[in-house]
Amino acid sequence: MFAKHGLTNLVERINLGKFLRPGTRQNNQEHLSVPTRLKLSFEELGPTFVKFGQLLATRPDLVPPDYIEEMSLLHDQVQPIDFKTVQQVLSEEFGPDWNKQFATLEPMPLGSASIAQVHRATLADGKKVVVKIQRPGLVQVINDDLNVLYFIAELLEKYIPEIRPYNPIGMVDEYFKTLELETNFVVEANNIRKMRENFKSEPHVQIPQVYFDLITERVLTMDELEGRRLSQEDALQQSGVSGEEVIKVGLRAYLKMVFIDGFFHGDLHAGNFFVFPNNQIGLIDFGVVGRLNSKTQSAIVNMLIALSKEDYVRLAYEYVELAPFSDSVNVDLFAKELQALISPYYGLTLKHMNVGKILLSSTNVAARHGLIVPTELLMFFKSIVSIEGLGQRIVPDFDFLHYTLSMVGEVAKHQFEPTRLMDEATMIFRESRGFLSALPRQLSLILRRFNSPQYRSKIHVDGIDELRRSVEVSFNLLFLGIIIASLIIASSMIYPHPSPWLISGLPAFSVIGYILAAALGIVAFINYIKKS
Repeated sequence: MFAKHGLTNLVERINLGKFLRPGTRQNNQEHLSVPTRLKLSFEELGPTFVKFGQLLATRPDLVPPDYIEEMSLLHDQVQPIDFKTVQQVLSEEFGPDWNKQFATLEPMPLGSASIAQVHRATLADGKKVVVKIQRPGLVQVINDDLNVLYFIAELLEKYIPEIRPYNPIGMVDEYFKTLELETNFVVEANNIRKMRENFKSEPHVQIPQVYFDLITERVLTMDELEGRRLSQEDALQQSGVSGEEVIKVGLRAYLKMVFIDGFFHGDLHAGNFFVFPNNQIGLIDFGVVGRLNSKTQSAIVNMLIALSKEDYVRLAYEYVELAPFSDSVNVDLFAKELQALISPYYGLTLKHMNVGKILLSSTNVAARHGLIVPTELLMFFKSIVSIEGLGQRIVPDFDFLHYTLSMVGEVAKHQFEPTRLMDEATMIFRESRGFLSALPRQLSLILRRFNSPQYRSKIHVDGIDELRRSVEVSFNLLFLGIIIASLIIASSMIYPHPSPWLISGLPAFSVIGYILAAALGIVAFINYIKKS
């Protein structure tokens, strides 16, 4: 497939050229860029590769910009599964009497995607629900495709050195983990339950109820939200709906997920966002969620404040704090590159810029400086892109940063509320109690060790072993040089004196001395070459 779309050079470089059919090498797509050819290959290889390409589009820290641009154009192209197949899946999951659970089940799907499709239904007690049914055989297809992806990733790392820094095997690993969760509807049901619990005291936000007795890994049953999807043209024309208020309610819900709950929707586009009369909203599709700990939450707040104040040094330090430790980062240079990336867009509205895309681009700068950007931070930046897309549908000049900073007071209030501070203080005390109780004993042992006459201190110096070997080789060469010089001098002193033993008319001892000197000279030369 890759060769078909003009990537024969790639196929040959990963040592698979021998499997190409005659004529395949004729490339009729020279006019297309390599990223475009790769996108076409993924589209033809099917949903697993399409979703992998979509994942690559969210990794600017690893993937070059021209590839991201092409991968972001990938879309699922799937045909709905027929109703008989839907019924077969339900029978396999709930038994032959599955229809006793549902009073009605509409044959026409509400929507169809690469993983599942959704049907309206009514429970036996009359409740309106939607049933999400996974495509039959999907897991096996995904596993087969993932094996191919792993195989290709291993070949890329083995045969193409310039691709190794992008960690292709690591990217396939990340994709595998994502798909493993997306294809298990029990996990999604639990995500919905948790999100519903987090918003139970928010009257303006609706999260559907899930029915756990009608849920398996392949089937998910939940309440139907009867509002209008934001993707529908009349969503904002309902009674009592104000676009400005819908933005505020939606953004407040999003900020609560991120900064208070640490559990947020990872794919909040217009098709997953419902609008109800009187400025109520509803959220669905929780297959992809992000989780943030308190450290990352605080860092994100600081990043947004630094961005609003053009404090690029502070922004750079937040990256350094979140990434695994590295002593090779030049923070000043990193901050300058962030400034060069972001400052030209500062003060513009969404008509001219996108905060989420800029922050995603900043992860590429961080990666160039050797910083490993946490996956949860990348997911947060990607979610900002989705939020800005929602805001733009409602208000063309939507300014994510302006709206967010206007609500930071609520976030800061939560960060410093007494119960949270007490929890953090309790955790610090619990973690430090063991250290403090053991400290006197450890200090006593250290002092006793220092005072012991047998005490020896070990110092490790990087490169000392190499220096020792160099010194040893040098001394060996010097020793051979002294012996060779001595043999030559001694042989030369013997040469003028008459000798009863001759070799080719020359004194035998002189000849033997010269031969030994030559042999040792060859040995010394060989050792010198090895040292070099």
